[in-house]
Amino acid sequence: MSIKVCVAGATGWVGRALVTKILASSRFTLSGAISRGAAGQDIGTCLGLEPVGVRVANSLNDALSLPVDVVVDYTSPGSVKERTLQALDRGVRVVIGTSGLTASDYFEIDELARKRNLGVIAAGNFSITAALAKHFALFAAGFLPSWEIIDYAHADKVDAPSGTTRELAEELASVARNRIEIPIADTHGDSQSRGATIAGTQIHSIRLPGHVIGFETLFGLPDERLVIRHDAGSGAMPYVAGTMLAIEKVMATTGLIRGLDRLLFDN
Repeated sequence: MSIKVCVAGATGWVGRALVTKILASSRFTLSGAISRGAAGQDIGTCLGLEPVGVRVANSLNDALSLPVDVVVDYTSPGSVKERTLQALDRGVRVVIGTSGLTASDYFEIDELARKRNLGVIAAGNFSITAALAKHFALFAAGFLPSWEIIDYAHADKVDAPSGTTRELAEELASVARNRIEIPIADTHGDSQSRGATIAGTQIHSIRLPGHVIGFETLFGLPDERLVIRHDAGSGAMPYVAGTMLAIEKVMATTGLIRGLDRLLFDN
């Protein structure tokens, strides 16, 4: 039996690629699509395809007028939390691909998901190779005591640090305590030049034209260093396979799972 999926942000960068893949799959059924700018139109027509009989909704409440198993959210940091809580209250599981949520946001989402006996899977990055880079960094942190992160993105990315690097920093803190030789508050000059402190890790966010999405975790020891870097191209397809894996896995999940790597490895 196929999984009924509603995609929020269906006409966006990742949403378009995801919807197209779902429509071509026998494992999933597109039962809803949300996009304020395209509300009322057939989602197939919006994507340059033949009509598929799914009308684009203006809101989650409108989209849930038909049965839905999983809502996949690729929208904006300002709306994803409210939409996730609303979906859980309506008895619908959620996959979150939108970045910008904090650890406290995820705590609240996890609490409601467990109360409703439903699952949520969230990842700052649903790319398989990004998940591998995160996994390798978490492994390295068990052996290398000092690290920092550089977060790369295009000039118009509104959230900083990225959901990918925020997620990584918070999980690095669960592996080991990052050793910083000079406390950030003791920086001579402008301490903001040392980046944002997230769960004990310094993250330096770069937002420039010509960049897409990428991150580096830099580890240092005397006379040597290790750099684990991930770079994505300009297309959205790297995020689709991981998202579709999460849609399947969330059907058997209770509470919040954070990070695609959690689906790939036994942690």
